[in-house]
This record gives sequence, structure tokens and C-alpha cells, in this order.
Amino acid sequence: MTVIYSILGVYVALCISALILYLPKIRQYFSAFKKPKHLIAKETRRIALVIPARNESSIITDLLDSIAKQDYDKDYFSVYIIVKEPTDPTVNIASEFGANVFIVCNQNCKGAALDGYFNAISKEEFESYEAFVVVDADAVLAPNYITELNNALEYDKDIYNTRKLIKNYLGDKKTRSLWCNLSALTYPIIDDLGNAYRGKKNIPLNLCGQGLMVRKRAIEKLGGWPYRSMTEDYEMRMDGYLKGLTGMYYPYAEIYSEEAVGYKEVYIRRMRWLTGYSQCDKKYMHDIRKKIKNTRSPFALRFDMLCYKVAPALFFAATLLTMAWGCILTWSYPAWQVESWIYLFCIPFAALYGLLYIYTLMAMWCYRDVFKKITFGEKLAMVFCHPFYLLQYLSIYVKSRFKAKKSFEWKQTERVIYEKKI
Repeated sequence: MTVIYSILGVYVALCISALILYLPKIRQYFSAFKKPKHLIAKETRRIALVIPARNESSIITDLLDSIAKQDYDKDYFSVYIIVKEPTDPTVNIASEFGANVFIVCNQNCKGAALDGYFNAISKEEFESYEAFVVVDADAVLAPNYITELNNALEYDKDIYNTRKLIKNYLGDKKTRSLWCNLSALTYPIIDDLGNAYRGKKNIPLNLCGQGLMVRKRAIEKLGGWPYRSMTEDYEMRMDGYLKGLTGMYYPYAEIYSEEAVGYKEVYIRRMRWLTGYSQCDKKYMHDIRKKIKNTRSPFALRFDMLCYKVAPALFFAATLLTMAWGCILTWSYPAWQVESWIYLFCIPFAALYGLLYIYTLMAMWCYRDVFKKITFGEKLAMVFCHPFYLLQYLSIYVKSRFKAKKSFEWKQTERVIYEKKI
């Protein structure tokens, strides 16, 4: 029994240490409950919507319909649709709508499609816009989306993350699933629990390529869209920091993003994210550490860019090792079975699940207006299943570290057709 209590004591000490190290991150979460000031634009600026749409003819009509319903002056925004082949049916749909079509034949990923557009657009046309907004073809825009983008430009930033809602909730129950709902919580976790604070402290945002607005001056500084990784938005975050770009999360501009319905699609998507993160860390982290060290960066920036993984890693490692000891002692010493199982397995697992449960509740609270559209049973399933969904990232992360050494081909995910539109 002394061995059991000693192991448990070490575990508790490590948990307390992890909690202390994590306090700066906990402080960040409170920014989720205070939105930035809602400014009203003093001028009407020209804004371009840039839509990579290779083989998206089956679903792009919903997006184009929502663009047609925008309350922003039609003379002050343009739509550019990027395809790979001139025979793509998307070309005819875009032409009927009146959108500009760019054919980028050598695209093998979203970043290449965007870069092809910025290389092809004329200098005069490029100069006529204040900002460019990347919109995926499976999205739908809120009626005041571009108006709010113009309002966001009152803040003098380079990059703007807009708020993602869930397109699946615009249809019936067949267009969503438990996996879709669990994946949806990624957005409040990234933006409300993370980017809300980062924008206030001039820390680089965790970017999402869906509904991402970038000022003209930032595109010029970046030299177009030079990113080819599996996660070109995360790559832009790291490169943008090195180039001195600023950003903010602007929750008043809302875009509906489609979430995968099946487990396999959701898993592949998360594997792609973490593989891309590993690739980008390998490419940029050395230069980022060097810049942070040489510029005497504030603590908030150092913590968010370099140290935020330390506390979770310590907690997860201590918990998993303690649970492993619990299994070993339960199997090896029959006299200690009950005590070792309860103290060294059940208690650490309860602590791990409980913390992830609280984290889930915080994210759901930030997204409470979005989840009004799903049933109570769906919400209940999310609350109890999301901690396990987060835990699965451990295995995905380990697997992605090996996949990051290989090259990947961008693959289109299966789309869902909606009968109901916003």
C-alpha cells in the first residue's frame, strides 16, 4: 500500500505543477466572454471574395446564392472562382452567376490555387481592393457577412479570422451526426478560447483558411500565397509572425462551414491537420525561437508560441504513466487489486476526463447560440463524448509525426447536399 500511496503522491504533485504552469492559458480563456467593440465602418471599401472551387459544382450554388443576398453594395465587392480545368462544370455555374473565373492548371493544393490567382490578377485590379477573403466552395455566408468584414477593417490589422457557424445545421438531421457535432467544437476552441486573447495581445492567431480575410498590404508582404503544406493556414500563421503581420478574431462576421458527417472523414481531416502542423513546425520553429529570443518578446507571446504544450504534456504523461502502474500492480499483486485499481487507475482517469469535460463545457458555452439548432440528446452526447474525441488527438499526434516525413496529395472530402438554404 505504501507503494500505491507514493505513486499517487507523485502524481498529485505533478498535476499541481502542471496546473501552475497552465495558469497563463487559463487566463486566456476568460477573453472568450468579452467580444471586441463592434465598430461601424466610416467608408465603403472594395473587398474580393476568392473561392478555390475545383470540382465543386455539386455544392457551390448554395454559396453563390448567399453571395447574391449580401446587403453590401454590389459595386464594392467581386467574386473570383478558381478551378483547375476549363471543362469543370463549376465554370458554367460561375459564369451564369457573373463571377470571375480563374483557371489554375498546376494546382495540387489549396495554397497553389490561391497563389495562382494572385499571380494571374492584374496589378490594377489587385490595387483596387482593400482586402481579400478566402472562402471555401462548401460555405454559406450570413447576409451581412461582407458588411461586417468592412466593419472589421476599421481595426488596423493584417489578418482577420471570422466566426465559423455550421452549415450542416441549415439542413435536416440527416446532414449532421455525432462526429459532425464533435468536430464543430473545434471552432470555439480555436477562436473564442484562443484567438480572442491572441488578438488583444498581438500574438499570432491560429488561422483557419475558411473565411480568412487578408489585407492587400499583407498579400504584398507575403508575395502572394506561397504556402504548399497540408495546413496552409497554420503555415501562414508562422510565416506571418516572422514577417510581422498582425491579426484579430472578429466574431461579428459569420460564415457557415460544412463539417464531415462520417467518422472516417473526420479522422482523415484531423490527421491532415496534425500532419501539416508537424511539417510547419519543422520548417519554421527554429526561426521563430530565434526571433522570440532576439526581440525580447513579452511573456504572453513566448508562452503561446513556445511553452503552451509543456503543462498538458506533463499532465497527460503523468496520468498515463500512473494508469499504467495501476494496471501493472492490479495484475501483479492480487492483494492490492482494489486499491491499485481505484487509486492508480480510476482517480487519474477521472481527473483527465473531468478536466476535458470542463474544457468541453466552456467551448459549448461559447457556441451556445449555434447549438440551439440541435436536440438536447445531441448536446448530451457531445458533452460526454467530446473528452474522448480530444483524447484521440494523442494517437493522431504520434501517428502524424511519422507521416510528416512523407509527401501527401491533397484530396477532396465528400460533400453533403442541402435542400434548405440560409
